[in-house]
Amino acid sequence: MIDSSRGEISCNNCGLVIEEDLIDRGQEWRAFNQEQRNKRTRTGAPMTNALADKGLSTDIDWKNRDGHGNSIPERNLPQMYRIRKWNRKLRVSGTGERNLVLALSELDRGSSKLGIPRNIREDAALIYRRAAKRNIVRGRSIEAMVAASIYTACRIWCVPRTLDEVSEITSITTKKIGAYYRLLVKELNIKVKPTTPMDFLSRLASKLGLSGEVEAKAALIIQKCREKGLITGREPTGIAATALYVASIFMGDRRTQRDVAEVSGVTEVTIRNRYKEFLDNIDLNSLF
Repeated sequence: MIDSSRGEISCNNCGLVIEEDLIDRGQEWRAFNQEQRNKRTRTGAPMTNALADKGLSTDIDWKNRDGHGNSIPERNLPQMYRIRKWNRKLRVSGTGERNLVLALSELDRGSSKLGIPRNIREDAALIYRRAAKRNIVRGRSIEAMVAASIYTACRIWCVPRTLDEVSEITSITTKKIGAYYRLLVKELNIKVKPTTPMDFLSRLASKLGLSGEVEAKAALIIQKCREKGLITGREPTGIAATALYVASIFMGDRRTQRDVAEVSGVTEVTIRNRYKEFLDNIDLNSLF
């Protein structure tokens, strides 16, 4: 546990102080409104891989004021316009940088639509940068490589996003995204854990409006499926969807197969097939 008031790191179990006299890396000033914050801040935004220039370039403010806050004379306004214009042009020089700007803006748009956290966006941008540096992007679709980078970052962080979802927001086929994903994993030597039904369970339960009790029973069903070897070789989304469908029936908060299929992106046939396997191999009544 980190106690910032004491400047100590201690053990939660026994209370042992592991480290003391920590350096406070926060600002030494306080601000009570945005105006005070702007006046007292001496640094800009942190460096980020999600921007082509990593957020380190200089921006000329659109307000026509000098460094002292005085208005710039009208006779100098055309000169300021030209300076701003050349500043924008010089920030992006060469085909490679232009493609990077295009790719990262597309990555930000796709990540926003998928509701991906900032840390995963940063990883996706870093993966794309590494691919561009290794010339993996050359001769291939930028949009498809961006989609594959997003999907790869989601797989690394175990964030449940399917190929179908990524394909829907990027208009790239799942086959192409899958092929580029395998290429990135191979060429960049990325270690990715296989997805499990548990990765999708909470998200699907939330979309279906199911309670925590139903989700807990579905997790128990998935555990029994793992013990019986019913998960191997089957789509994790289908297992999670079917487990929620079965749990909703037994818990009296039923959802139809169509509702579950629409939310999970699997077919009703898949849910029926998995349901039949559950009935044949698991004593469901003993779990409820």
